[in-house]
Amino acid sequence: MPIAALVGTQWGDEGKGKITDVLAAKADVVARYQGGNNAGHTVVVENVKYKLHLIPSGILYSGTTCLIGNGVVVDPKVLVEEMRYLHEHGIDTGNLYISDKAHVIMPYHKVLDKLEEQARRLKIGTTGRGIGPAYVDKYMRAGIRIGDLINPTRFRSRLEDFLPLKNRILQEIYGHPGFEVEQIFQEYSGYAREFADRVADTSLLIDEARLAGKNVLCEGAQGTFLDIDHGTYPFVTSSNSSAGGIAAGLGIGPNHVSSIIGVVKAYSTRVGEGPFPTELSDAVGELIRERGQEYGTTTGRPRRCGWFDAVMVRYAARINGLTGLAVTLLDVLDAFQSIKVCVAYDYRGERLEHFPTDLEALQECRPIYVELPGWQTETSNAQSWADLPAKAQDFLSFIAKEVGCALQIISVGPRRDQTIVLSEVFGERD
Repeated sequence: MPIAALVGTQWGDEGKGKITDVLAAKADVVARYQGGNNAGHTVVVENVKYKLHLIPSGILYSGTTCLIGNGVVVDPKVLVEEMRYLHEHGIDTGNLYISDKAHVIMPYHKVLDKLEEQARRLKIGTTGRGIGPAYVDKYMRAGIRIGDLINPTRFRSRLEDFLPLKNRILQEIYGHPGFEVEQIFQEYSGYAREFADRVADTSLLIDEARLAGKNVLCEGAQGTFLDIDHGTYPFVTSSNSSAGGIAAGLGIGPNHVSSIIGVVKAYSTRVGEGPFPTELSDAVGELIRERGQEYGTTTGRPRRCGWFDAVMVRYAARINGLTGLAVTLLDVLDAFQSIKVCVAYDYRGERLEHFPTDLEALQECRPIYVELPGWQTETSNAQSWADLPAKAQDFLSFIAKEVGCALQIISVGPRRDQTIVLSEVFGERD
């Protein structure tokens, strides 16, 4: 059976949580492969809104196994809080497993994240959740992994090895008092006891599911343009949020992933700093923000809004090897008399149809738009392609052609039933 993946094709916040939830109805395993609790997924089930940051959206289905892969950095406090939050809502987490190889976000990571951002001349717009510093320690071979955390002897030893250097940096550079080994050990050992029985070799679990013919769905956080290598560097996250992160972040062979679905809003948004060619700093942008409730799930920050940018999504299709598009929040555009789509950039009088990799060039790019007629008809009740207004169909067909990728899913609202599936990703579950 297939392994399918969902990736964001913009700057994150594309609605991956909802699409994951929809596809999880037929998935036996949902696995998160990168990022940390700097991302948030909002899922609405029977008018109840669930906000998740670490645990895959598939947890809302009792028959779906959910995995947090080795490529994720895990804040144990947040993980425990999220598990308790789900329990309070009657959701069982007995089908959740965390990779023993996943790295742990420590309290000094969160402090360093905020202090380093404050000290920067060029602000990145980090969430301050400690994600970047945790990945730095991972690649410096100075990280603490989940497998270490649940072993008290090893955990204390790792803390005693690494904390003195962190304290020296905090104290001598930033004037922070630092941390004590015993304080961290006691607090984090308490968190570890709450999920120690959920720690496993998640790579093996995925392979066993694959060999047993199960449906596996790989879930990323953020989006292609926040990818550490292929995004708008340095205004990016600290991991590979593109499809390239799947194999390393879950421990599966890349040849086992049979389909990669790009989740894309019917417009564009971004949180944090960095260039945004189609950004609308006017009443139109404000209307998109209010209709789409474009505020960060994790931070609550208002998102910057703009028209659909086919240039960037075309790039995302190439980088990720997309096999289909899942277009979300189409209903947000119901109110507009006309809708613009960016099909190319003007850079110093030159027409660019491919996304520039030079950040300074991108900052100078101006969108070249094609203006399409709006439909000004409610789409939120549409159950099929035929139910959509003809002008909405024309808009969707136009962006698919510009991106060079077939439409697969269309979302017209936050609920599960507000989804049009044009071609199935999975067969029925066993």
